[in-house]
Amino acid sequence: MKHWDVFKYVTEVFILVPALLGLKGNLEMTLASRLSTAANIGQMDTPKELWKMITGNMALIQVQATVVGFLASIAAVIFGWIPDGHFSLDHAVLLCASSVATAFIASLVLGMIMIGVIIGSRKMGINPDNVATPIAASLGDLITLALLSGISWGLYKELESKAYVNPLVCAFFIALLPIWIIIAKKNAATREVLYSGWEPVIIAMAISSVGGLILDRTVSDPNFAGMAVFTPVINGVGGNLVAVQASRISTYLHMSGMPGESSETAPRKCPSPCSTFFSSDVNSRSARVLFLLVVPGHLVFLYTISSMQGGHTTLTLIFIVFYMTAALLQVLILLYIADWMVHWMWGRDLDPDNFSIPYLTALGDLIGTGLLALSFHILWLIGDRDSDVGD
Repeated sequence: MKHWDVFKYVTEVFILVPALLGLKGNLEMTLASRLSTAANIGQMDTPKELWKMITGNMALIQVQATVVGFLASIAAVIFGWIPDGHFSLDHAVLLCASSVATAFIASLVLGMIMIGVIIGSRKMGINPDNVATPIAASLGDLITLALLSGISWGLYKELESKAYVNPLVCAFFIALLPIWIIIAKKNAATREVLYSGWEPVIIAMAISSVGGLILDRTVSDPNFAGMAVFTPVINGVGGNLVAVQASRISTYLHMSGMPGESSETAPRKCPSPCSTFFSSDVNSRSARVLFLLVVPGHLVFLYTISSMQGGHTTLTLIFIVFYMTAALLQVLILLYIADWMVHWMWGRDLDPDNFSIPYLTALGDLIGTGLLALSFHILWLIGDRDSDVGD
């Protein structure tokens, strides 16, 4: 899709990609983690409780999606304007309309899917923590990318003949905000997140936008065109795996009490890497399993990209080594940070279901994009320069 006119002439759309893909961590994966915990501790067992949880949480993520989508477009405009010193009002409105519409529709679709998955998992006797967050991560990337590309392309086509369409689209979704706020405020569980849950969502969006700036600067260079197809893969896998771990640790802690309660299982200090990955603890075992999934998982994705001729880089042995090193390092760092962050938030009376996953997936986007860009630059320097494969 990077060959489409809207990506060529409004390159700031690239900055939106990690920020909007990061919404799955900010919203859908947080929703999945929150509902998984509620299901596991028996807060969704009666139809009345279930309906209350569904309506409150769906309204909440629509509020968050609209606001974060709008802020992401502002960040994209600023990050696009600062390096070049060029500002276009039409492009700014296009970015705003595309971002808000994509965030709103993607969150609505994914939220409904998440609720169905969690209810189905409970009925089948499967732990939703193991199922819901990976589905949110993978479908989130696919649906959000497709929507962003399609909506931005359609709105770009309307710029010439019907310039009023873009501001109308933006205004429509923002005008719906009061309705979702009223619904979310009626639910005690979502009311608290509505007031206190903005900090991680907005900071995570800003972190992802920095990753988007790296992507925009790198992909805009013809020598590194091959990076575009690998970015959603490495970021998706990293965010997927760390969200599963964070969700599992959070549910494990909720089984023993409420956030802030003193417990031997909730240390506030940084854990040692040995305790994170090599202890006999159940969360350490899951960290080892998730880390071991990185290589076979990425090999499947690399083979798929190669067989579809979707990339712009020949999959040489040296490229695979650099790519795998970046992917393994990304997941290793994320799993360690997750172990520390979830316990630290728990000890500070913060519910990790609402606060940890946005930070972790945003850091995954930034670390993954940064390591991938570094790998491509090193490969270029040592002579691996075939950036025209797949044209």
